[in-house]
Amino acid sequence: MRTFNTDVMIIGAGPAGSTAAALIQKAGFDCMIIEKQTFPRFVIGESLLPRCMDLLDEAGLLDAVKAENFMLKDGAVFKRGSETCTFRFDQQFTSGWGYTYQVPRERFDQVLAETVASKGVPILWQHGVTDVEFREDGSSVSMLEAPDGSQVSVTARFILDGSGYGRVLPRLLDLDEASMLPLRESYFTHVTGDRRPVGEGEGRIWICILDDPDNAWMWIIPFSDGKTSVGVVAKPDFLARYPEDPDEKLRAIIDDNVNTRGRLANCEFTFPVKRISGYSISAKKLYGKGFALMGNATEFLDPVFSSGVTLALESANRAAKTLIAQLQGESPDWQTAYVDHLMLGVDTFRTFVTAWYDDRLPTIFYSPIKPEVLQQQICSVLAGYVWDEENPCVRHHERTVEVIAKACAQYG
Repeated sequence: MRTFNTDVMIIGAGPAGSTAAALIQKAGFDCMIIEKQTFPRFVIGESLLPRCMDLLDEAGLLDAVKAENFMLKDGAVFKRGSETCTFRFDQQFTSGWGYTYQVPRERFDQVLAETVASKGVPILWQHGVTDVEFREDGSSVSMLEAPDGSQVSVTARFILDGSGYGRVLPRLLDLDEASMLPLRESYFTHVTGDRRPVGEGEGRIWICILDDPDNAWMWIIPFSDGKTSVGVVAKPDFLARYPEDPDEKLRAIIDDNVNTRGRLANCEFTFPVKRISGYSISAKKLYGKGFALMGNATEFLDPVFSSGVTLALESANRAAKTLIAQLQGESPDWQTAYVDHLMLGVDTFRTFVTAWYDDRLPTIFYSPIKPEVLQQQICSVLAGYVWDEENPCVRHHERTVEVIAKACAQYG
C-alpha cells in the first residue's frame, strides 16, 4: 500500500481546493490534493463575480486566469418582458473590481489546478476517499481508492474538504442537512448561434424572468470561444408544462419567452441538455476537530446570482488562513474566524435569493423610484461583496430588502 504524510489533505481540485492549496503552500506548509475525477471535466457555475478577482489574486492565481482571455464580464442584465434592469460593476457602493470573467468551468478549473501543481502541490488524480479515521489530536488517516483499485493511505494533521457536489466528509460523517429553500430543477446546455450584443455589454450575463408566479428564469452566459451557456431554473410544476424530453423542453422554454426567443432563436445545442434537481443543500456544521468544509461542501443556495464560485473561493481563503494560524501554533476560534464570517455572506445571498423568488427583488429592480445609491448598494451584493458591512444591503440585508420592496410596491 502506498502511504503519504502531509500537513493538510485537501479533498477536491476545484476552485476551493486549488486556492486553499495555493495559500497553504505559500505559507510554508505541506499539502496535497485528492481529486476523484480527471480534468478537464464539465461542471456548471460559469459566471464569476468581481469578488473572485480579489481572492484569486491573493492566492497567486489571477495572472494565470487573465492569460486565458476569458470573456470579460462587467455587469449583469435582468430582463422581464419589455423591462430591463442593468447593473454595471464599475458603479457599485463597495470599492472593488469593476469586472470579472465568464468561464467555461472545465478550462477554468483546470487552469487553477495546473497552476497550483506547477507551484509544487501534488495532486492525486482519480483517487476517491473511501474512509477517514480521526485521532484524538485531530490528525487523521484517510483511505483512498486508486484508479487501479489499490488502496492508498494518507496521514494528515488536518483535512479541508472542497469536494463540491461530491460532499465527501458530509457523507462520511453524516453532516448533510436539507436546505430550507424550495425544490427547484435546472436544465442547461451550451449553444452556438447566440445573437449576443455587440461591443459594450457583450459579456454581461442575462437573467430573463419567465411567465411564472414563482419567477422561474433563464440564464444566458456568453463565452469568448463563441459558445454560450443557457439554462432554466424553475420549480417542477413550471417545467411540467413543457415536453418531457430535456432537449425539447429547453427549446420550448426558450421559444416561449420574448427575450430568450429573440436572442436564441437560431441557436444549436452543442451537447444534450443536462438536468440537476434538488441542488440546494446545507451542512450540520462546517468544521470539527481536524477538518473543515469549503465551497459547495458547506452549502449551496441557488444559481440565480452566480454566488457559487465566490462562496467557494471565500470559504477556501478564510479556512486556509484560519488553518495556517493553527498550524503556526495559534489557537484560532474557528466559529468566529471562519463560520461567522462565511455565514454573513451566505445569509446575505440567501436573503436576495428568497427575495428574487417571492418577487420583492424584481419589484425593486424595475421600480422607477429606486434611488441611485440603492442601485449601487445592490450592485455590490451582485458583485459578491457580501462581507462589506458598510453596505446596508449587507449589514441589514433582510430589513433593507423588505422596507425598500414595500416602498417600491406602494409608489412604483
